[in-house]
Amino acid sequence: MLLTMLAEGAEASALGLTTTGWVAVGVLIVFAIMLWTKVPAIIAGILDRQIAEIRQNLDEAANLRKEAEALKAEYEAKTAGAQAEIEALMDSAEKEAATLVEEATADAKALIARRKKMAEEKIGAAERSAIAAVRAKAATAATQAAEALIAARHDAAADKSLVDKAIGDIGKTLN
Repeated sequence: MLLTMLAEGAEASALGLTTTGWVAVGVLIVFAIMLWTKVPAIIAGILDRQIAEIRQNLDEAANLRKEAEALKAEYEAKTAGAQAEIEALMDSAEKEAATLVEEATADAKALIARRKKMAEEKIGAAERSAIAAVRAKAATAATQAAEALIAARHDAAADKSLVDKAIGDIGKTLN
């Protein structure tokens, strides 16, 4: 028989190999089969493809990162430009508002001056009208008083002497 049993304490062997030896031979046979069927080359190919895929993913990630950084820089530049534009618009609006306030102030002062002048003219016209009315009443009152005095102090003889004197004065002026 192939397996020989020795005394107690001895290991079993077959063809001169112990169990450990046969395990080693089996492992060597498996390795030999794997080498003969080119398993390491297949595994290396699979690993190379995975490495290439990982490198491609890393390259894509790096490109995406560069694009993202470029977009970020572009938007930061746009933001800075927009901020500058906002500040320019604010300055322009403040200047325009100041100009409008100055114009409104000037227009208000001109309007006040025109209205004041119109009011003064109305007051002057009212004063002139009042003075003319007072003069007219004074003239009427003076005429009525003179009439009353003349009627009370003059008689027909006094009238005749006044008429004669007036005719004489006219005659002197004509000559």
